[in-house]
Amino acid sequence: MLLEGKKLLITGVLMDSSIAFHVARIAQEQGAEVVLTSFGRTFRITQTIARRLPSTPPVVELDVTDQEHLDTLADRLGEHVDRLDGVLHSIGFAPQGAFTFLDATFEDVSTAMHASAYSLKSLAVAALPLMQEGGSVVGLTFDAKFAWPVYDWMGVAKAAFEATNRYCARDLGPKGIRCNLVSAGPIRTTAAKSIPGFEAFENTWDQRAPLGWDVNDPVPAARACAALLSDWFPATTGEIVHVDGGVHAMGQ
Repeated sequence: MLLEGKKLLITGVLMDSSIAFHVARIAQEQGAEVVLTSFGRTFRITQTIARRLPSTPPVVELDVTDQEHLDTLADRLGEHVDRLDGVLHSIGFAPQGAFTFLDATFEDVSTAMHASAYSLKSLAVAALPLMQEGGSVVGLTFDAKFAWPVYDWMGVAKAAFEATNRYCARDLGPKGIRCNLVSAGPIRTTAAKSIPGFEAFENTWDQRAPLGWDVNDPVPAARACAALLSDWFPATTGEIVHVDGGVHAMGQ
């Protein structure tokens, strides 16, 4: 029971193929109490998908680009839990224009940065009133050291996201809060399908990964998130754990 007694906030559960869904499932199986977030048109979808978990968790409304949602999050979460021990950030969005690097407008880029990078800080600060005993913030990234095909300004946003994690680690560490990321290989999720040309990753990743890679299996990345949300990494922060079959360590 890796997470026995823990109370966790998990964002990004949209379909049961998502990494976040499997983090929530594993967390419940390992003894955690879970609260999910969603907003807008996807709220009812998240409520439906939540029923596929071992125990149906509450779903609270949260748009991480809406300051009112952030300002009231702790109070609204307080209706379900008296504290938080961990938060999963599984949020990313970029307009279609952001996937054409040279033609993207700043409006498209700023939207991607707000939703996909700045939101890590926003979510951590919004959850902070319920994390007075410390805890763990875990985010999901896609290795931003490289200029990937088709990823374009979302790749730049992920680079900003990874930098944001390091600064969150610096400023939240004195409060006993660890901040780490899991860099997962490509997973065939709803978010991935919205990226034009994403199959370029899918078709080559397994060939490059020394351990192999299954684009339909989100569980390895979810297990890493669950481990980082637990107490088994008490002195690790500002880190990026790669769960990609080993591709990050290989040359061409």
